[in-house]
This record gives sequence, C-alpha cells and structure tokens, in this order.
Amino acid sequence: MAAEQRVEEIFARAGITGSLHVVPVDGPAGREVAVRADEQTPIASVFKILLALEFARQVAAGQLDASERVLVGAGDRLGGWGVAGCADDVEVSLRDLAYFAMSVSDNTAADLLLHRVGADVLPMLAAELDLPRTRILGGPRQLVELMLADVGARTEADFARIFPTLPEERVRAMRVFDPAHTTSSTAREITRLLGLIWRDEAGPGAACATVRELMSRQLFWTRLASGFPAGVRVAAKTGTLPGLHLEAGVAEYPDGSRYAMAVFARTDRLATRRIDVDLAMGEAARTAVEALRTA
Repeated sequence: MAAEQRVEEIFARAGITGSLHVVPVDGPAGREVAVRADEQTPIASVFKILLALEFARQVAAGQLDASERVLVGAGDRLGGWGVAGCADDVEVSLRDLAYFAMSVSDNTAADLLLHRVGADVLPMLAAELDLPRTRILGGPRQLVELMLADVGARTEADFARIFPTLPEERVRAMRVFDPAHTTSSTAREITRLLGLIWRDEAGPGAACATVRELMSRQLFWTRLASGFPAGVRVAAKTGTLPGLHLEAGVAEYPDGSRYAMAVFARTDRLATRRIDVDLAMGEAARTAVEALRTA
C-alpha cells in the first residue's frame, strides 16, 4: 500500500482531513510523501518559525542585541501562556521573547518580537527564501483583532462569552479560517523552509542553529513527536485554531538522517484539545518517514 494511502487511512480513523508533506532534509530531490501538500491553509502559530528566523538573522547581522530588555505591560498581553498569562508587568530580553514564542507559543511574546524585528520584513523573508505561497498578514495581535471583529466582540472577555454561543457555520465563516484573509501557507512550502533552516541555507549558520535550538525546546509533544520512538529527536512548532491542528518540524534519527514534516489537520468538531487528532498526526508523520526510510 502506498504511503499516501496509509496516511489517508490514519486521517480517516481520526475523523480528520488535511494535508501532509514529508521530505528528507538531505540527499537528492524528488523523494517525498505528499497528501494535498499544495493546499493553501491558515498556519496560525506555525508562522513563528519565520519570526524566530528573522530575529536570529538580525542578531547574527548585528542589527539587534538579543539581550535588549523589553517591558511587558498589561496593554501588551494577549492572553495565553508565558508572559501572556502574567498578572504583573515583567521585563525580559528579546532572546527570551523568542524562547517563550517558540516553547509555549506565547502570543504576547511573539507580538512584541514581531514589532521589534519589523512586521513588514517577514513577507520579504518569505520571498527571499522562495516561498511564494507563504503569506504573512500581520501577527498575533492582528489575528486576535480579526477574531474579535468577526464575532462582534470589543474585548477578549466579550469574545470568550460570545464565541461558545455561535453556530458552527458562523465560526467556519470567520476570516481566520480563510487562507486569503489570514497568514497561510502550504505543507510543501513549510517543509522547504525547514529544510533550508536545517541545512544552514536560510541565513547565517548561527541564525539557523538558533532556530533549530528554539524549536527543540517546544514543550508540546502530543503531535508529531508522539509518533516517534525514543532516540529520534523531534524539533517542532505547533499552530492551533478551533477545528484546525497544525504542526511542522524535523525528525532526526540516530544514523544522522533528517526528515522535514508538516501536518495540517482539520476536524469536524471545533474543539482545540483533541488528543486523538494529535496522536493521529504523529502516526501519519512517522508512517511517511518510515516509507521514505525503506524506499
């Protein structure tokens, strides 16, 4: 049975549809496992890989001081993990903003870091890296503002009250789920980005190494990493919206082989916590990698 068919069966058992692209980081081009790999999809927090890369490139070029201090106040907080969840003002370095953005997907940290590196720079970076279908339309703050506007909420508290009462068709019609109106890409382009980073081709070697290290510190393990046995190192970045479970990363085997992976899963239900979906994503990624390893 072809690897693509096995992936589709894993998706079907979990009640999901989606796209997958898995490709060796090294070696000749042309070897891949692809399931709707060119489908344009909102990528949510997966965009933070590009953000971390631009930050690391500017540090390597001497344009930014990674130890520069940033005061995070109440007006900066977007809610969620990391500094986003602090009750009081905190002061952190740019380097630690990058750490929080990548390790726990801290939206406040990502928003402040994006403001510092320049939001207009990320689309130029995507163009430089030959990612024509990777569209960066603002950062976490713009995403939150878009969601508030679409449900008619003025504050995050209003959103938390209104959102659970909305019918599913109203939720599905929100602009954050429309690739044309939000940050989006394809599974194929995201694995290209990862390959460039892992081969030190996305910028100075020190910058690429920084991104790899940051991705290795992600705390969430139930998606791609869950599919691989002990001894396989998985560095990854998640992205999540209601009904949309995303992750991209690289699996590194003890024999030195490396595989870039992107799995974007859609569910019929809008819940964001679906361990069965997460585990299916890991199983699908491992199935694709094993097919490449035995081909």
